[in-house]
Amino acid sequence: MSFGPIRPARVDFSAGEPPRSPAYGDIYHPRAGAWAQARHVFLAGNGLPQRWAGRPRFVVLETGFGLGHNFLATWEAWRADPQRCRQLVFVSIEKHPLTRADLRRAHADSPMPALAEALLAAWPPLTPDIHLMDFDGGQVRLHLVLADVSRALPELVLQADAFYLDGFAPSRNPDMWDHHRLRALARLAAPGASVATWSVARELRDGLSAAGFRVDKAPGVGGKREITVGRFSPHHRPAPPPGRMSPGAGQVTVVGAGLAGAGVARALAMQGVQVDVLEQHPGAAQATSGNPGGLYHGIVHAHDGPHARWLRAAALEAQRVIAPAVAQGRLPGAPGLLRGERQLGIEAMRALLAAQALPAEWVQALDADQATALTGLAPTGPAWHYPGGGWVSPAALVASWLAAPNIRLHTRCPVARLQAGPAGWQLLGADGQVLQQAEAVVVANAADAMHLLGQPAWPWQSLRGQVTMLDDPWPALPLAVADQGYALRLADGRLLCGATSQADDDDAGVRADDHAHNLATLRRLTGWPVPDAGLALRGRVGWRMQPADRLPMLGPVPSAGPPPAHRADQPRFAPRVPGLFVACGYGARGITHAALAGEVLAAWITGAPMPAPASLLDALDPARFAARLNRKPAS
Repeated sequence: MSFGPIRPARVDFSAGEPPRSPAYGDIYHPRAGAWAQARHVFLAGNGLPQRWAGRPRFVVLETGFGLGHNFLATWEAWRADPQRCRQLVFVSIEKHPLTRADLRRAHADSPMPALAEALLAAWPPLTPDIHLMDFDGGQVRLHLVLADVSRALPELVLQADAFYLDGFAPSRNPDMWDHHRLRALARLAAPGASVATWSVARELRDGLSAAGFRVDKAPGVGGKREITVGRFSPHHRPAPPPGRMSPGAGQVTVVGAGLAGAGVARALAMQGVQVDVLEQHPGAAQATSGNPGGLYHGIVHAHDGPHARWLRAAALEAQRVIAPAVAQGRLPGAPGLLRGERQLGIEAMRALLAAQALPAEWVQALDADQATALTGLAPTGPAWHYPGGGWVSPAALVASWLAAPNIRLHTRCPVARLQAGPAGWQLLGADGQVLQQAEAVVVANAADAMHLLGQPAWPWQSLRGQVTMLDDPWPALPLAVADQGYALRLADGRLLCGATSQADDDDAGVRADDHAHNLATLRRLTGWPVPDAGLALRGRVGWRMQPADRLPMLGPVPSAGPPPAHRADQPRFAPRVPGLFVACGYGARGITHAALAGEVLAAWITGAPMPAPASLLDALDPARFAARLNRKPAS
């Protein structure tokens, strides 16, 4: 289910008054002040900071981000507390987020300017997604869920320790406070979860009671006599489905040191997990991830379905992680990407952007003349410009990820077999010797995963790809260009173009015909008179696994047992092999997928809040193909 479209908030900043929403006819915070409300109602009302003391992770779920005062106050309290939890995760839903300019205005006189400035610097493009932001080295993480609360709550996968129920007054925005929304909190509540809100409306209190909260009143603040507080104390709590259970491993072994494995290892290490990465080659990123450059970007599609939504969210996370390192010179790469459009005309492209309310800082529709002005290349037609997309060296990216604390890389360590052990899994070499023992295993070694997982009946195929590198001097290419192929200028001045795509082709040799195909792609994308002969060419061949639906295989591995008959059409209910996970099938978009896919799998293993909605988890789940077969009517 798409969260979009997202329309930014309109805020009235009239002098001497609290910021006001003209759309809802209500103020963002009481006249007594946002900070007083945040500290008294939401922090003290939830027993914070005392309740997070000594915990490895504490999760807050807020139903209205608004101007961000509650998040900043909670972050400030966490910083000031010597007994604080190791990681604070703050998940906040917002239907009408502020633009960066309005957010800056809202915090112009902030009593905590450094925190406000950090939030401003991390503020994302306002797309209908779950946006991750890390602060204090990842010890504080904000999941900003840009969606209507009615769409967001069913899609969240998390266990909240505290709920901040905030938003415009029930009389102004009744849909946010109705019983159906409040009942959804029961699924998201951790044992003993607390709740607090400034409202004492009878309907709210009854709704919380029906959801399993024991509700009380407490003294108010800022002119309000009372507020509502409560604790989660349900009569019954159903177990999560198999596809949503987390083993909570403290040590994980990842098989494969390419983009997929490195992305998972990095995300697990950030959660405090000790990770061992086993790689059969002499070093990391020796297979397809060793190409000298690769692209990352999303797509725009009229049907904002799982493929488009995942690629947008994944590209945004790739941009968040990669772009600062490129800008600081820590990774070879460059921002900006132009992707040709073959089906839609420029007016249809612009209409699509307007309908989906996608911001220009994320994507722009350019006509042929605008594209030429941007690139200096000959006009070829309309194109999508992704300012936050670009290219990066995948090998350098992998190396930087694997250099993180808590990660140990073991090279020349081929894994021949997996077997269940007394405390999880044993990873065996070809001679039957135990190479590693782990509480959980992530299989992330592309085509070789088929063997380790017992040749699962998944509809995917191996695609051979050859790229071409040109050493000769060429005109300027200010940003990467793509359209059924790509071209980019590497950091050392060489050109990289390609790539071919041949199914079930195991020829490892560099082929002249494939060079010719890539040179034709370069001519088509640039308009340059590239000769067919006399060029100094070098090539590289690799293989990519791609599922039939072009989405990664990501999640806990299904077991052979049948799911419940009445839930067989839903991937999350398929039974699982305990402690065994897969991260494969990234196809030609490994850089785009890797960062967010790693975060998703780390959350799956550790039980952290999921950085992707439930419908996308089902779309990535390796049990999805069997579930689709179960949806077909019997013949």
